[in-house]
Amino acid sequence: MVGDKLNTTSVTVQEALADAGARHVLGISGGKDSAALAIYLKDRVPNLEYFFTDTGAELPETYEYLAGLEAVLGKRIERLNSERGFDHWLQVYGGALPSPQMRWCTKVLKIKPLEAWLGDDPTYTYIGIRADENRSGYISTKPTIRPVFPFKEDGITKDQVFKILDDAGVGLPEYYEWRTRSGCSFCFFQRKAEWIGLSERHPELFDEAIAYEEKESFQSTAMKGRQYTWSQGETLRQMRDRAEEIKEKHEAAMTRAASRRTSLPLVDVLDDVLAEDGGDDACMVCHI
Repeated sequence: MVGDKLNTTSVTVQEALADAGARHVLGISGGKDSAALAIYLKDRVPNLEYFFTDTGAELPETYEYLAGLEAVLGKRIERLNSERGFDHWLQVYGGALPSPQMRWCTKVLKIKPLEAWLGDDPTYTYIGIRADENRSGYISTKPTIRPVFPFKEDGITKDQVFKILDDAGVGLPEYYEWRTRSGCSFCFFQRKAEWIGLSERHPELFDEAIAYEEKESFQSTAMKGRQYTWSQGETLRQMRDRAEEIKEKHEAAMTRAASRRTSLPLVDVLDDVLAEDGGDDACMVCHI
């Protein structure tokens, strides 16, 4: 870290552009808001650099969406990778699967590669938090990096984000049919209905998550008397065994939500329903 003072004070787009020589970067999470912001700023911020922190365990739909977005932007989205993959860091952390209480995956697979790529250059990072949201997203602790919130500045809401994506011909990522955020295929923030969605659409990735869970759980139970699971209080095999129950509950909740709020996109209804199943926490690097 350079200097001794944390600088998280946001600036406007105009103020950022007035800083000659600084870098301007925008993180693409694979979700709708960061994609819309990239399109929104395409002709407004010259020399804007796009990046994606790639853990190597992203959904196929995410990689496909990035390719389509690059075609619209006419510029490459830089892929940032940890020097070592998930398996290495899993060993470093003693076989403890990442969890809401210990988010080591975010730290070593996303934040560290990002801050290494940025170095000590004065940098403005453009963040896709909308005007109708009350959250800040990930803000670096490096004093050389300052956040910019163009959507908040210009009053851009979710409906306008949908329009930006539709007008550009990009649309929404396909995973929004069953999942409300980007992130690793085995992300521990997934709700139960999302895990079942993964098992149906990408059974090989679900099986991979089971393999991690069972291997580390066996070793940890033998050595520490502790069982590790991706989802709190239930193994993935147990979850899959009651898939029909989870799906029925989810579909009933979707019907109730749709009847309460008409004329909403599927992703909005899905977000409301899934928020009832395990809260709305998320990795802020992934969620925008």
